[in-house]
Amino acid sequence: MERILVIGANGQIGSELVAALAQQHGAANVIAADIGPRNRFGAARYEAIDVLDRKLVAHIIDSYQVTQVYQLAALLSVTGEQAPLKAWTLNMDGLLNILEIARERKQADKPLRVFWPSSIAAFGPNTPQDMTPQLTVMDPTTIYGISKLAGERLCDYYFSKYGVDVRSIRYPGIISYKSPPGGGTTDYAIAIFHAALRNETYSCYLGPHTALPMIYMPDAIRATIELMSAPAEQVKVRSSYNVAGLSFDPQQLAAAIQKQHAGFRIDYAPDARQAIADSWPHSLDDAEATADWGWHAEVGLDDLVEDMLRNVKVDADAAVQAA
Repeated sequence: MERILVIGANGQIGSELVAALAQQHGAANVIAADIGPRNRFGAARYEAIDVLDRKLVAHIIDSYQVTQVYQLAALLSVTGEQAPLKAWTLNMDGLLNILEIARERKQADKPLRVFWPSSIAAFGPNTPQDMTPQLTVMDPTTIYGISKLAGERLCDYYFSKYGVDVRSIRYPGIISYKSPPGGGTTDYAIAIFHAALRNETYSCYLGPHTALPMIYMPDAIRATIELMSAPAEQVKVRSSYNVAGLSFDPQQLAAAIQKQHAGFRIDYAPDARQAIADSWPHSLDDAEATADWGWHAEVGLDDLVEDMLRNVKVDADAAVQAA
């Protein structure tokens, strides 16, 4: 029986991952954890944890006899640039704490499987931008991306040197209707739907032709669980796997919204986030994830837009009724 700890459970990925894992393994076997005392998403078990408090994290892991840890706590690209030292400390020391706990548990014959998310932010301006390969130049320009590249190397090191079963995905921009934008450069692709359903013109902080890799949350959650469920011998990349969903630019997304929501308008006012986006890939080659553990994206752009418009509107209506 698996016992699973999700750190950063109140975030965009964590909130939906907890629900998916609870459905698969049973709610009593999934412990949601975050820095605050509030369990935002109704998990059956919740612990207030600061991932930087290694002693407390180890205590929780031992108390629940945890077998898998998902370490999701981090500062993202835009918020990280506003507080780079804080971002480095959280992103790196948080990962190191989990890897060290996993190393110690392996030595004690109590193995711990670890998931840690990387990002397309680990790439940079000299990375090939179209169908970015698994192995390539990586020269990130943000503290978030630098921490992700360093984290990838740490994951590979702890696997190679200590045998820690650590697994990772380089997430593209993640689109979800269940969480508000959270400080990422790709979050325009969430905010745009809220503007459309308020019948507002959306002012996009990226230029119209800024193509970026994206993934819809159901595909992102499925990829994460499929990777963590794969037999260890099939997981051949221990730094982080490229995983692609779909790629589009703001103009293409706006056109897809206009097909289903007549009258939607967009204008463009690029800001500092444009430089970050320009350093990232346009599309990803995820052939190794497909070959190693069978990954395939399922959600296309029109289906994504239809689902977002339907569900964001439901949330907006509920908010009006609650008020």
